[in-house]
Amino acid sequence: MKKTTKPKTTASRKSTEVPKKNTPPPEVEPVRPGGKLGLILDRLSTKTGATADELVDATGWQRHSVLGALSKLKARGFKFDLDDNADRKAYRLTLVKG
Repeated sequence: MKKTTKPKTTASRKSTEVPKKNTPPPEVEPVRPGGKLGLILDRLSTKTGATADELVDATGWQRHSVLGALSKLKARGFKFDLDDNADRKAYRLTLVKG
């Protein structure tokens, strides 16, 4: 018994999708979290910012947990810098112009 196969077509289907341009999405202000992450943001938004040790004292977390929280905030879209002045390395929230 002979198997029947469908003939291969060489014409490809044309895509109706429009190619996307490499434009970044518009900047949207991230949602401000509550709880201890909100507390960390409050401390970072002060004029002098906050050191990791100050954030440890404020939250009661261990240092590695505070640094992880800073990483999570950065991933959520909050922008902050580490200012190294004298012997004080403080994180400060960068204000987004809007």
